Amino acid sequence: MGITLPQNIQSRPVTVVGGGTLGSRIALMFTTQGGKVRLYDPSEEARQHAVDFVAENSADTVALVDGGVAGSLETGDDLAEALKGSWLAVEAVPEHLDLKKKVFGQLDELSENDTILASNSSSYPTSSMIDNVATPERVVNMHFYMPPAVRVVELMSDGQTDQRVLDLLLDTLPGYGLYPFEAYKQSTGFIFNRIWAAIKRECLSVVAEGVSTPQDVDRIWELALGTGPGPFRLMDQVGLDVVLDIENHYAKERPGLPEGPRKLLRRYVDEGRLGVKSGRGFYDDYRDN
Repeated sequence: MGITLPQNIQSRPVTVVGGGTLGSRIALMFTTQGGKVRLYDPSEEARQHAVDFVAENSADTVALVDGGVAGSLETGDDLAEALKGSWLAVEAVPEHLDLKKKVFGQLDELSENDTILASNSSSYPTSSMIDNVATPERVVNMHFYMPPAVRVVELMSDGQTDQRVLDLLLDTLPGYGLYPFEAYKQSTGFIFNRIWAAIKRECLSVVAEGVSTPQDVDRIWELALGTGPGPFRLMDQVGLDVVLDIENHYAKERPGLPEGPRKLLRRYVDEGRLGVKSGRGFYDDYRDN
């Protein structure tokens, strides 16, 4: 089945579905070209968080983009209104497959016929989300990392994606200060996340086995590699509940992975130590942030 590619992109909004940590950051990145971004979330608290985050970071983020111009963000709890006229809709809801299947059915039903439907999922390929989608040719994985500091985006087909959709995104996303890369075949974990998952899992194992502490691992990482935050700080930023969901998904696909990292994460999550969003995780110094 052929599809129509979106036209007049510069005059059409982008819709972000989900106002959590990554949803608000995705919205921020798309407000760098003077256009309109709409964010849908049923939670008023999540919507306000996204508005505050974009307002606080807009000027600095726009400055990172060559020729960047601040755009606008609208939020609401009506998905049909949020999708009206959009050329791109990016799903950024929690990493639960049944929820993603439901959301993609709604996106397919409510969006314009030429809207590109993307998932920011870090662990599920979109081929597993399209049971209720009539036009899988317009569906794509568009996995963001932690913008604005890291502006990499990985693109991946659902197995039926029209190559013209991928090519359009590869051409368009750099205008928002993003660096897109295409995964040339379906891969759980995409490109970098497959590499990062192995590193992260071994760091968790070192702590789970009592060999070291999160703080010492991070400090060694920073000194040895000369980089910014270490793995445990980064996991706190993502959210330890999200990290645990991802690890559980990997474990289902790859039997034999060590259980220690998941046990360690589960203990922290059960104690309410989710990272930055709960004020404490592997570190306890987020309450004033």
